[in-house]
Amino acid sequence: MANFLRAGAGRLLQDGIALKTIRSFTAFVLLFLTILAVEPAHAQSFRFSSVTVEGNQRIEAGTIASQAGIEAGQTLSAGELNAAAQRVRASGLFETVEVEPRGNTLVIRVVEFPTINAVAIEGNKRLKDDDLLGFIETEPRQVFSPTRVERDVVILTEAYEQSGRVAARISPKIIRRSDNRVDVIFEVFEGRPIEVKRIGFVGNKAYSDRRLRRVIDSKQAGLLRAIIARDTFVADRLEFDKQVLSDFYLSRGYVDFRVTGTNAELARERDGYFVTFNIQEGQQFRFGEITTVSEMNGVDAEDYQSVLKIKPGVVYSPTLVENSIARMERQAIRNGVDFMRVDPRITRNDRELTLDVEFVLVRGPRVFVERIDIEGNTTTLDRVIRRQFDTVEGDPFNPREIRQAAQRIRALRYFSTADVNAREGSSPDQVVVDVDVEETTTGSLSFGANFSSDAGFGVSVGFSERNFLGRGQRVSANVIVNAETANYSLSFAEPAFLGRDVEFSVRTSLLETSRNNSLFDTITGDFRPAIGFPLGESSRLNLFYNLGYSEMTDYPATGLSPILAAESAQGGEIASSIGFVYSYDTRRTGLNPNAGVLLEFGTEFAGLGGDQEFIRPSVRVIGQTRVFNEEITLRATLEAGALEFLSGNTRAVDRYTQQVIRGFDANGLGPVQNGEHLGGNYFAAAKFDAEFPIGLPDEFGISGGVFYDVGSIWGLDTTGPGVASEDFTLRHVVGFSLFWDSPFGPLRLNFSRALESEPGDVERNFDITVRTDF
Repeated sequence: MANFLRAGAGRLLQDGIALKTIRSFTAFVLLFLTILAVEPAHAQSFRFSSVTVEGNQRIEAGTIASQAGIEAGQTLSAGELNAAAQRVRASGLFETVEVEPRGNTLVIRVVEFPTINAVAIEGNKRLKDDDLLGFIETEPRQVFSPTRVERDVVILTEAYEQSGRVAARISPKIIRRSDNRVDVIFEVFEGRPIEVKRIGFVGNKAYSDRRLRRVIDSKQAGLLRAIIARDTFVADRLEFDKQVLSDFYLSRGYVDFRVTGTNAELARERDGYFVTFNIQEGQQFRFGEITTVSEMNGVDAEDYQSVLKIKPGVVYSPTLVENSIARMERQAIRNGVDFMRVDPRITRNDRELTLDVEFVLVRGPRVFVERIDIEGNTTTLDRVIRRQFDTVEGDPFNPREIRQAAQRIRALRYFSTADVNAREGSSPDQVVVDVDVEETTTGSLSFGANFSSDAGFGVSVGFSERNFLGRGQRVSANVIVNAETANYSLSFAEPAFLGRDVEFSVRTSLLETSRNNSLFDTITGDFRPAIGFPLGESSRLNLFYNLGYSEMTDYPATGLSPILAAESAQGGEIASSIGFVYSYDTRRTGLNPNAGVLLEFGTEFAGLGGDQEFIRPSVRVIGQTRVFNEEITLRATLEAGALEFLSGNTRAVDRYTQQVIRGFDANGLGPVQNGEHLGGNYFAAAKFDAEFPIGLPDEFGISGGVFYDVGSIWGLDTTGPGVASEDFTLRHVVGFSLFWDSPFGPLRLNFSRALESEPGDVERNFDITVRTDF
């Protein structure tokens, strides 16, 4: 070390350092070496014969001493005393903790946290107190905890972020009360909601931005945005949007589709987000060769190949593969084969852009369902949830059936969340299915007012409940009254009658009209119990009985129609009838996600008592498809009906008077006598629609369409002088429509012009209706 110092000093002198500086440096080094040579001092130790606690009011002294972990007679170091104090602080019960040795006594001095007297939220308007208080942990009569309050601030902030108010700030405020109590106040500054100003896509070629914006749940800010809530920015919603985009592309054969990233950029004014989805579409694939092989002894692959409906050349969709597996598994149950699993093995052909699918029948593991546990349903009965499962306790475990049951539970719309998971049971060959749900509101009460040039001012009151008494039953009641009409209706439906996939329903209604068509008053009522059940994967049959009453009254003496006068004089009549309606719907189970067909036909037979005997057949066919990368929707509707009285004659209140095609008034088409409409025994109509974007920004929610309708109402049992338009004559109408997704509901505005009409027809060039989607 001395040599090192001498050499260093020599170098410093060579550099011109002053001698005084060298002496100071040498003295410092010698002092440092002296300190290192001193022997370390022994650490101070303590030994206490007793432990005393001061300042505690609610908490026992023994409890505090136990938390400190110090016993009388124990030898402790200063570090161990500090650790004891830290253990008491960690309990979260004290504002301050001090440890003080007093001779042979250790004094632990504490100041307890106060008790919470009340918890309140102030400044909130968008979110209710009850909702916010349900999120937080801080509650009255608890011991105040700053850590817990900090967590609650984070939770409340996240709640506002979920509602689109990312600028919300939560400030906790503590108000001291007597007796060591405090009030905890969460002061809320909600701020303005930050909307989504623009949603864009990068990398999409097959589908336009406009089409993809209709797929995702996030929406751009539009007109009257204060009423629409989905245009506010919610970060978590972007993950859901990515999933639905993937589902959209996969169902259309784009098996390589990926969302490579999402970017949500806050505008410079901090009043909105610009959201961009970066996607990679890939190529569209179709089904190639479809085969079935069996690796199970005694199971014939041909028997299962025959139940498949997908064919080569169809656009590939995972849903179609899942449906095929489900059909094969149902076939296995019918054949008495247990634990059969269907393993789809897919071979990719990039040159032909096809996917060959080989369904392999294999023996699955022998695992059974031990039990199904349901939690969280405070209102809904267990049996309502259990009947969504095709599996019961003791059945072979099938993961696909459990996933489908979870989808059916969510589709009920009884729950805000519904999680279904499987875990190992009491043994490796047993599985427990856990169902965890959270109830949501299922009822509604509505009040409304309306005005029309035909009926004047009107009011309506409605009540509906889709989960009545937690039994999964539907109940609704409605009253609609205006200057000319009073309509009362009540309905009830049990979707699982006798615990089976059979729906039982009862509907009753009463309709009173005053001076209908300025000619006569009517009273009609019916009582209609019905039962419906599936016949196949896409078909359903409904059987019904109907007891109806109808009456025409107050036809004026100055009326011009002898036929109406005679029918009004008949008085009221009762019809007792039975009937059926068969429906075939491919919209959910069809091979093409862009197309679907709905077929309905039925017949009503009257004569089981009552005053009337008739047969009333009807048919309706609707087909829809999307073309030009799903930008344009094409729809065709065919409808027809007939009314054949076996005894007596029909009346205007029985005959068809509805608006069968656009461009004409209700009861403004068909047979007339001296200018007064009679209605007809038959009707037929064909309607053709095309819907397309018209170039307006998406946030307006407006699209356009054109239509062409052709139809007729005709036929009478009796005729007379002055009767016109009795025969079958087609009327032709063309027009265009505006579709508006308004805050008040989806509306359709029709502008029409009749190309062909008959004398006495009443044309209507404009009307507004509620839009109904196929």
